Amino acid sequence: MTEYGRGPGSEPWHPEDPLYGDGGWGGQAPAGGPSTYGGQGQYHPQQPHHPQQHPQQHPQQSQYDDWSTGQQQAYGQQQYDGTGAQQQYDGTGAQQQYNGGWDTGRQGQVPYGGDPVDPYGGQPGGYAGESADYYGTPDAYPPPEPPHRRRPAPEPEPDWDPGPDQGEHAFFSGADDDDDDHDDEPGRKGGRGDRRGGRGGKKPKKRRSGCACLVVTLVFAGGLGGVGYFGYQFYQDRFGTSPDYAGEGTGTATVDIPKGSGGYVIGQKLKDAGVVKSVDAFVSAQAQNPKGESIQAGVYVLKKEMSAKSAVELMLSPTSRNNLIIPEGRRNSWVYAQIDTRLDLDKGTTAGIAKKEWKSLGLPDWANTSKDIKDPLEGFLYPSSYPVAKGQKPEAVLKKMVAQASVKYDELGLKSKADALQLGDPLQVLTVASLVQAEGMTHDDFKKMAAVVYNRLKTSNTVTNQKLEFDSTYNYLKGQSEINIPISKIRSDPDPYNTYYHKGLPPGPIGNPGDEALKATVDPDDGGWMFFISVDGKKTQFTKTLSEHEKLVAEFNERQKNGD
Repeated sequence: MTEYGRGPGSEPWHPEDPLYGDGGWGGQAPAGGPSTYGGQGQYHPQQPHHPQQHPQQHPQQSQYDDWSTGQQQAYGQQQYDGTGAQQQYDGTGAQQQYNGGWDTGRQGQVPYGGDPVDPYGGQPGGYAGESADYYGTPDAYPPPEPPHRRRPAPEPEPDWDPGPDQGEHAFFSGADDDDDDHDDEPGRKGGRGDRRGGRGGKKPKKRRSGCACLVVTLVFAGGLGGVGYFGYQFYQDRFGTSPDYAGEGTGTATVDIPKGSGGYVIGQKLKDAGVVKSVDAFVSAQAQNPKGESIQAGVYVLKKEMSAKSAVELMLSPTSRNNLIIPEGRRNSWVYAQIDTRLDLDKGTTAGIAKKEWKSLGLPDWANTSKDIKDPLEGFLYPSSYPVAKGQKPEAVLKKMVAQASVKYDELGLKSKADALQLGDPLQVLTVASLVQAEGMTHDDFKKMAAVVYNRLKTSNTVTNQKLEFDSTYNYLKGQSEINIPISKIRSDPDPYNTYYHKGLPPGPIGNPGDEALKATVDPDDGGWMFFISVDGKKTQFTKTLSEHEKLVAEFNERQKNGD
């Protein structure tokens, strides 16, 4: 393809050229001279004409590169001026007109949008070789497209900002950087001339929705708000003052604190009951009180809407605790009476329920192995602190105590210890522990006291003939706690619990032993102790022989005689 440069025959047309004036050539161009193009008849959109194809073809296709507009126009190709008129240039300066021939009697019109220095102004570039060949030169031009596939000429794009009422800011236009610079290159597939749809055949530009921008803004603002909220909460949790009531509160609230509860669990219980306003306030007040960590499980009678500080102080006071504390060695009869009082029941109510429903209260399978046992629950109401408050049922309280005892006895392995101690069953181990608890005055006495029991039960015991001779067993059957018991009376009572009358252990425990007595029972002292006595009522003295024991008995009698 031959390119036409800026040499002769390719100079820009002068403004006085007939193409731009009112007096264009009325007929054919002069021979041998520069041809003018003013005599062309114009066709209007309402009068469309169809081009006539000719079999001739120019040997070369030339292009004219208009430097002023950057548009490329092809000689020898059909050109459109936007009004429906069609012009052809043969590349030699002569203009040939088809679809009606030369108009020699009418004045030519200046194409719209023409540049005074551009004779082809307003005439869009050819369709890159896709126009119909009207000169019949099939070798120079590709086959034409059917009329229905021809693309409309692109409209020139404005290079000015149309303003807010006619256009959009570049940010909202959705234009892609890759769509502007490279698609206009000649011969490049996908250029402006190849685009379909949209304005001037261009690919329609994407537009960013204002609603989308609003959503993005709202999400961003919401994110900032969320960060601010959680930041505030973090500050409040770490450095802020926790919500709290003021004063010592009013009314009454009963709170049951489970065993093993920490500060946050206690605080939540108090908050749920309306005692404190927030858990954090209570935890903080508990940490600030030197005795705060000593708050124990149990039932507390507090007030509603108390300050956290006041709540901690009241829980540390014995007056707030509504727990039933079972001391070591207490008999069941004492426990039953305490439950009746706490639950505001008639005297004997809990004892009657225990006697009637003992089988359903959770005793282990080795309990109550003797028909002579006075109370099957004796020894199974484990010494501890239990929440007992109005509204509870006696059987529920008893079940908690039995359950606690079962857990403790399993931990100590009473079943396995029975054989090692040459005892019949775990109930006998528990019975020994109840005797150790009842006869020992201090924890230091317990191991020696357990040794006394085991040594007196031996068949080799010829001093007491396997009789324990403990006053505590007689006091149990009588429901008393006497020290001076007449020998004639104590040796004549045949009750199964009277160890002065019967050999061996009583039918069952005589009280509820604690941890120390239980541990001493399964791990007794091996010193060979056979006797014990408290001369002054404060200290227990143990001896191995009867003669040593008799000396201490004489000393005890002398003190009693003198009223010491």
